Amino acid sequence: MRFFVSAFFFLVLLTYTAAYDPLDPNGNVTIKWDIMSWTPDGYVAVVTLNNFQMYRHIMSPGWTLGWTWAKKEVIWSMVGAQATEQGDCSKFKGDIPHCCKKIPTVVDLLPGVPYNQQFTNCCKGGVVAAWGQDPTAAVSAFQLSVGLAGTSNKTVKLPKNFTLLGPGPGYTCGPAKVVPSTAFLTPDRRRKTQALMTWNVTCTYSQFLARKNPSCCVSFSSFYNDTITPCPSCACGCQNKNKCVKSDSKILQMKGINTPKKDNTPLLQCTHHMCPVRVHWHVKQNYKDYWRVKLAVTNFNYRMNYTLWSLVVQHPNLNNVTQVFSFDYKPLVPYESINDTGMFYGMKYYNDLLMEAGPFGNIQSEVLLQKDKNTFTFKQGWAFPRKVYFNGDECMLPPPDTYPHLPNSAPKSLLALSTLISSLIFLLISIW
Repeated sequence: MRFFVSAFFFLVLLTYTAAYDPLDPNGNVTIKWDIMSWTPDGYVAVVTLNNFQMYRHIMSPGWTLGWTWAKKEVIWSMVGAQATEQGDCSKFKGDIPHCCKKIPTVVDLLPGVPYNQQFTNCCKGGVVAAWGQDPTAAVSAFQLSVGLAGTSNKTVKLPKNFTLLGPGPGYTCGPAKVVPSTAFLTPDRRRKTQALMTWNVTCTYSQFLARKNPSCCVSFSSFYNDTITPCPSCACGCQNKNKCVKSDSKILQMKGINTPKKDNTPLLQCTHHMCPVRVHWHVKQNYKDYWRVKLAVTNFNYRMNYTLWSLVVQHPNLNNVTQVFSFDYKPLVPYESINDTGMFYGMKYYNDLLMEAGPFGNIQSEVLLQKDKNTFTFKQGWAFPRKVYFNGDECMLPPPDTYPHLPNSAPKSLLALSTLISSLIFLLISIW
């Protein structure tokens, strides 16, 4: 008995720890239900999904929201979203509900739907930006009319067992909780109204629940060492090793090879790490007061392109970023006394889309950082990041003892000479 109790508390603690993100301690997806009016047999509500995660967005094919009705409720109609199944509505005569299922599954509408089916912040195919990237796009909403339900605050029963796919598993939702009614301002901002009743559902993400293996890996290189530290072998698991495709395979010339599958099954390029995404960190140049890093992200999945991608890096010198050349950048400061984490993401309409594997399946930028003379060093792997996240999931780093290291007897003059030679080579290549 004692063993089972201990095991239970261990699993609870493990789940809580996995869902807690130290780089985004307040990150969550909040689902808000606002009852706007009562109907003869129920109510009309606006459901809003707010993504308060700083660097984890919901990418295509978008969110899927589900719940269990407390009684025998039905959905008469929806605007801005739709239930994926209607269910058995045979007992209804005349008007037929939109959905009669006890456990409805709801998805966002696609862009371009008729105007009379649209609602504020809807119809983006379920894609929701991260709060840290674009707060105005970190929201999705729809309206539904619920029947066979309570018609007052006392008789309404809150739905339960909420589920959220974003777009895959990983989110755990808590119970619905009644909160103070949401207030609204009229367009002229001179009158305030409020919802008749409001409840919230909070969903948190756990990479541990989302997948067994990492979805990305990191490799390193530097100007002061010819050795390239690759991603660890089978960093993302080798279960797709028998189904991978070589970069020169004729299969890639087939029509529709890049079309995503309904279950998002990847088609990976054959590599030793078997990761869909690789992040490469190259220590490129050393100046008197600055140093330069080149970041490159490569997609090895032929069936997936990444919209609104994000890259989070933890490194002590990110407290003094001078310039980022081809990405947008925002420091992440979850703890005011520590500024060692930053988010890189694509410039809108320029490189905010990472294409599928192939000649265009990569993006890159350079970062110029100012040195802190009290801490800066190239020794013991200091120049390489402590953690790297792609699209909100932590990437696997190489073992520390494999990092590119300084030559055993490399004086400062040699480092300066190496930097000069590297600069000259880069200049010649540019001219050529």
